[in-house]
Amino acid sequence: MSVIAIIAALALEQWRPLGERKAYFSLLAAWADWLERSFNAGERRHGTIAWLLAALAPVAASLALYYAAAWLHPLLGLAVNVAALYLTLGFRQFSHWFTGIQAALRSGDAERARELIGAWRSEPAQHRSREEVARLAIEEALAASHRHVFAVLFWFVVLPGPSGAILYRMASFLQRRWGAGLTAGAFGQLANRALALLEWPTSRLTAAAFAVVGDFEDAIYCWRSQAAAWPDRNLGIVLAAGAGAMGVRLGMPLAEVEGPQPRPELGLGDTAELAYLDSAVGLLWRAVVVWVFALGVIALARVF
Repeated sequence: MSVIAIIAALALEQWRPLGERKAYFSLLAAWADWLERSFNAGERRHGTIAWLLAALAPVAASLALYYAAAWLHPLLGLAVNVAALYLTLGFRQFSHWFTGIQAALRSGDAERARELIGAWRSEPAQHRSREEVARLAIEEALAASHRHVFAVLFWFVVLPGPSGAILYRMASFLQRRWGAGLTAGAFGQLANRALALLEWPTSRLTAAAFAVVGDFEDAIYCWRSQAAAWPDRNLGIVLAAGAGAMGVRLGMPLAEVEGPQPRPELGLGDTAELAYLDSAVGLLWRAVVVWVFALGVIALARVF
C-alpha cells in the first residue's frame, strides 16, 4: 500500500501541483513561535521539550488519523497517506525555480536567471556570472530533491502510516526555525541533532541512487574524497555524489561583493552550463524510478 500511495501522490502532484503552501507554513510557523516564546529560557532542556511537542504532536495526530481511517476502510487509510505525501513530498515544491532558471538561460536572459536564483536562495545575485547561476541551480536542485523527495520517501516507508513523512518534514522545518540564525544556541541543539540523525541514512541512500543512475565510479569517488570538506557532511554526500554522477564541477568559490567566498570543490569534469541543468533533471527522475522500483520489490517480497 505504501508504494501505491507514493505513486498516487507523485502523479497527483504532477497533475495538480499544490501551488500555495503559505497557509500551511504559516500555521507551522505560528505553532513553532508560540512554543519558542513559551519554553525558550536559554537552556538545552527547554529546547528539547519544545522540539518534542512541536514535532511529535503532528506525528501523533497523523498516526491517529491514519489508524482511525484504516479501521473504517483500508482505502481511507490509503487516502490519508496520499494526502500526507501530497503535502510533504514532490518536485513541484522547488521545480518552478529550476524550470524558470533553465528557460531564462536558454533564452539568454541572464538577468532573469540571476533574479530567480537569488529569490530561490534568498540572497542578492545581481553579481552572479552565468556559470555561477547554473552551478548554484544544480546544487539547489540536488539538495531540494533529497529534502523533498528521497528523505521523505525513506521515512514514510520506514515508519507506520504517514508518521515518517510528517516527522522528517517537521524536523527539517524546526531545524531551519530554531537551529539556525538568531535563535541558534542551546535551545536549538536538539533541532540540529534530530535532523542530522534523520539525514544520516537518507543522504547516503540518495547518494547511492545518484551513483546507480549516473557515473557510478565518479560518484563514489567524489562521495569518498570530497564530501567531508562540505560544511554539512550529510548534504556534502548528496552534492558530491550528484556532481560525480553527472560529471560536473559544483561547489568552488563564489564571487561576492565583499570578496570571494571560499567553498570546497565537488565533482569532476566540466564547469556548469545549461546542458547540465537538463542532465540534472534526468538524473533526478531516474533516481526516483529506481527508488519506487526498489520499494515495489520490497513490498512484493513481504507479500510472498
